[in-house]
Amino acid sequence: MAVIVFALLAAPFISTPAMARTYTALIIDAESGQVLHEYRADQKVYPASLTKIMTLYMLFDALDKGKVTLASRMPVSKRAWGQAPSKLGVQPGDTIAVKDAILALVTKSANDVAVVIGEYLGGTEVKFAQMMTATARKIGMKSTTFRNASGLPNRGQMTTARDMVRLALRLRNDFGDYYHFFSTQKFTYGNRTYGNHNNLLASYYGTDGIKTGFINASGFNLVASVKRDGKRLIGAVFGGRTARSRDDQMKKLLDKAYVELKKDGEIIPPRPRVSPEEKILPADTQLLIAKRNNANEGQIPGHIDTDTIVARIKPTQGGWGIQVGAFSDQRRAQEAVLTAARSAPEILRLTRAAVEQQESDSGVVYRARLVGFGAEEDARSACAALQRQNMACIPVVTPDDAG
Repeated sequence: MAVIVFALLAAPFISTPAMARTYTALIIDAESGQVLHEYRADQKVYPASLTKIMTLYMLFDALDKGKVTLASRMPVSKRAWGQAPSKLGVQPGDTIAVKDAILALVTKSANDVAVVIGEYLGGTEVKFAQMMTATARKIGMKSTTFRNASGLPNRGQMTTARDMVRLALRLRNDFGDYYHFFSTQKFTYGNRTYGNHNNLLASYYGTDGIKTGFINASGFNLVASVKRDGKRLIGAVFGGRTARSRDDQMKKLLDKAYVELKKDGEIIPPRPRVSPEEKILPADTQLLIAKRNNANEGQIPGHIDTDTIVARIKPTQGGWGIQVGAFSDQRRAQEAVLTAARSAPEILRLTRAAVEQQESDSGVVYRARLVGFGAEEDARSACAALQRQNMACIPVVTPDDAG
């Protein structure tokens, strides 16, 4: 009995009924490369739609080299149209813009559009898969072989958790100008709107990418990138029996990594009050304001007092804003602002985040707002866009002394 107990305690992970037998995982510190958790990270598994991360890497490379633009249109072949779901439903003889193709892969994980990209860049999907594999070797993915552009089942298409984390890291480093596409939560094409399959974008604070995948042979897979308090982690989980169990496992591993990871001798909390640096503009504004205020107050250069960032962000002049919620918890208010900004980035790109604290008879209330609209009409239009996505929103006046 003692031997059995010891064996269970020594095992780094015991598969639960919620995880498939092909479970593998890896979490790294993106800056240092330090491995914070791994379980069978070099075990070969099927990538499923994580394959599309490499398809997009190849497309970003073509954009970076000027071979295509976001407005370039790619033809749809009968072979692309005939791919199995998930698919966008593009028709033979039609064309699709590169930007729409990127968003179709990021959100809908469209297999038909993946083939469109492969045929456009490689001539044939087979040739493109060979190009993908060659690129994988070039960037250090030693155990990965691609056979198609979509991730649909192919017995020869294999990867590892370590290789997929490496790919995510290289994609951010090599093509940072295009990485923001992975934070897109909704994509409208034709008369339909598609949500992003990466549930962590809306449910796990600090997530800004990157992709999910599923086929029966692999289970539910996920590569995620999260940044909190200036520290970015990248993780891969393969083998979930459900999307929820996969997501829960990833959150568990990331939470543990953030708790154990030390920065300047202090443990980073798993849920910081403020994420001072995000891809979306409102959070960038927070960072700039915090840096400016810290410098003015003579604090340590480079140090960001995250506990007081939100309190310092006040509308600098009168005008209009929108309110996306009022909460008793400050963190929930901050998350509501970030969620709204991600949901309508084009409309809200020039606004400022403002979580305002207000005393009431029932206690403290935190109002989640985006401010800086020049006119009431602009604020109402922004609210209408958010309400179409089933988000609460009301226009508000922000006078000079708003606080």
